[in-house]
Amino acid sequence: MYMTHPIFKGSIVAIITPLTEQGQVDYSSLKNLVDYHVESGTDAIVVCGTTGETVTLSEEEALEVTQKVVEYANKRIPVIAGTGSNSTAKAIAYTQKVEKLGVDACLSVVPYYNKPSQEGIYQHFKAIADATKLPVILYNVPGRTVVSMSVDTVVRLAQLDNVIGIKDADPDLHRVGQIVSRTKDSNFFHLSGEDGTALDAIAMGSNGVISVSANVMAKPWAEIVHTALEGNYLKALEMEQQYAEVHKVLFVEPNPTPAKWAAWKLGLIASPAQRLPLVALSPAGQEKVTQVFTAAKLLK
Repeated sequence: MYMTHPIFKGSIVAIITPLTEQGQVDYSSLKNLVDYHVESGTDAIVVCGTTGETVTLSEEEALEVTQKVVEYANKRIPVIAGTGSNSTAKAIAYTQKVEKLGVDACLSVVPYYNKPSQEGIYQHFKAIADATKLPVILYNVPGRTVVSMSVDTVVRLAQLDNVIGIKDADPDLHRVGQIVSRTKDSNFFHLSGEDGTALDAIAMGSNGVISVSANVMAKPWAEIVHTALEGNYLKALEMEQQYAEVHKVLFVEPNPTPAKWAAWKLGLIASPAQRLPLVALSPAGQEKVTQVFTAAKLLK
């Protein structure tokens, strides 16, 4: 028997973590971002994910950022916390700390660098799920982890009561239909991890997208995603044409560098600062982002 858990769908932002020029977390800008997403129709916030530069935050900083986002959201919008690690023991310990902060679910990535087998991936996530009462969303992103979680492993993990869904950034879109069809008897859901192919994934049964683009075009992207989820797929494609290049240019340099710079240009955050090893957007990158955002009528 499956437990009742929230079904996350729509446009879910993988929120950036704004920093001051001195490299400290800018909580004033963070609050502004949360309000921006609530007002723009974003469906949920993922805090301290890859786009949130979590790997360069200390554990204390990441916990405080997560707690502040929960506080700023004030139950107006669900909050999903990134809690992944390539150490199962560290992932469990951190997830248990986050569980006390009032988040609605956690997002846990396939272990990176150590290249586990499919059985290792299964046992990693099973151990996390067994150690927390939080709903667990799997995160498959082979472009960063090298190893991809197979469809068979996803289906196997979907049988666990509190493993409720997956953010899948594998470029193989055939996986979407396979995962959706093979987990249809549970309350397991699929979310795209790629803005550029999110509408294709929705047409194949995905529930939506955990998005980088939503950081800088929250309202139009939410409207496009909702239109697709309502079954108006062709209309959603027409709506997206204006913004299709935005998805691409946000990866012209390592994420979240372009997104942070664009958010700063849009007045959403006070500084585009990052921590090493990420560096400022190059002049060429700035020119490309400006051109695309102007053409998309996001910048004047």
